[in-house]
Amino acid sequence: MTTEEKKTTQPQPQPPQPAEPGAPAAGSARRALVGRLSWGLADQAASSISNFAVGIYVARSLGVTAFGVFSLAWVTYGVVLNVSRGLATDPLVVRFSGVPEASWRGAVARASGTALGVGTVIGVPCLLAGLALGGRVGPAFACLAVVLPGLLLQDAWRFSFFAAGAGRKAFLNDLVWGIALIPAMVVAAGVGSVAAFVLAWGASAAVAAAYGCLQSGIRPRPAGARGWLREQRDLGHRYLVENVSLSGASQLRAYGLGALAGVGAVGAVRGAELLMGPFLAVLMGLSLVTVPEAARVLRQAPQRLGRFCLLLGGGQAVGALLWGGSLLLVPDRLGALALGGVWHSAARLIVPITLGVAGAGLGTGAAAGLRALGAARRSLRCQLFASACYVGGGLGGAVLGGTVGSAWGAAAATVSASAVWWLHLRAALRERHHDSVPEVRTS
Repeated sequence: MTTEEKKTTQPQPQPPQPAEPGAPAAGSARRALVGRLSWGLADQAASSISNFAVGIYVARSLGVTAFGVFSLAWVTYGVVLNVSRGLATDPLVVRFSGVPEASWRGAVARASGTALGVGTVIGVPCLLAGLALGGRVGPAFACLAVVLPGLLLQDAWRFSFFAAGAGRKAFLNDLVWGIALIPAMVVAAGVGSVAAFVLAWGASAAVAAAYGCLQSGIRPRPAGARGWLREQRDLGHRYLVENVSLSGASQLRAYGLGALAGVGAVGAVRGAELLMGPFLAVLMGLSLVTVPEAARVLRQAPQRLGRFCLLLGGGQAVGALLWGGSLLLVPDRLGALALGGVWHSAARLIVPITLGVAGAGLGTGAAAGLRALGAARRSLRCQLFASACYVGGGLGGAVLGGTVGSAWGAAAATVSASAVWWLHLRAALRERHHDSVPEVRTS
């Protein structure tokens, strides 16, 4: 392990405390773990059901081309979201999970203020780009710029609550967002434009963001963002590059696919991803708690970290394959009822999308381990490799085989990247074990 990686490993693991087999403390710890995982799944279920409903509603209301425009705004939001997570909430989760409340509250105030600042700063060029583009795409991007601060602040509350082990509050926050979405979507449907749907989606998130302030009793401190960024720069800068390369790869693939095969192809890929939505809800729900849980495993029983990550990644991969297999049995009539005209284009992509999600699920187990170890340099290398493969595979496949070829190329890239994640986790665990073994000095 390099000197830099040693420095970024926070907090330092503590020696495991001895306990009798079957002791009440062990049972309590297992119940607490199950409880935190359950709230993570419940929270992501609320979030993903809302996102799934929005996607279905927009797809049925606007058709495949307009849905492609909405999808471009969606993936752009994904890039900005990952900027915010890399700078604000990822360091928060790594360094302030399970800490005393006073320390957590101070960190959350600055981290949430950083998220709010990221949305405001990036919203300006997004607004200018939208005004310059015009046409069908421009208004969607201009509206996205307006709602970005609220969207990012709402996401920051979720990660803040999970860092404190308060998943119930994160669930309630996403539930409020889902309830606020209902009247907002009805109003947007009356207008009938992509821009109206973007505004409705973001405005309902702002309602949940305001509710998060009431839940936590914490007011975001944008003025503390500079200090937060300075203190967390050893992790934040690498996580920023790592996260942006991930979402940026999705954005580049979407833009490139739209240029090579048309905006309708982007809508078809998004439609296939929506079909995987219920399982992705599980995957993303677990991702909310995997890094904090991996950090706890590292503190309490570091020798179990590798097994924890393997069970996590393997379980997610098997789940993805089972869900994708069930989608192949869906009758065309039922699929058309859900996605409208998008169904027939999306149905051809089920198999490659499923394999890609399974590969991603397997890789996230290793990624959680690297995050818990604070091995930011290794995780950055893995993510840069994965992103380059994803763009190359997705666009190379599009050149050779259109929309279907792009899906197969992206799936092959994701599976290959998963292997790289696991190789790096294995090496990081070996380095940590070597460094933890005291040298035997001979006289």
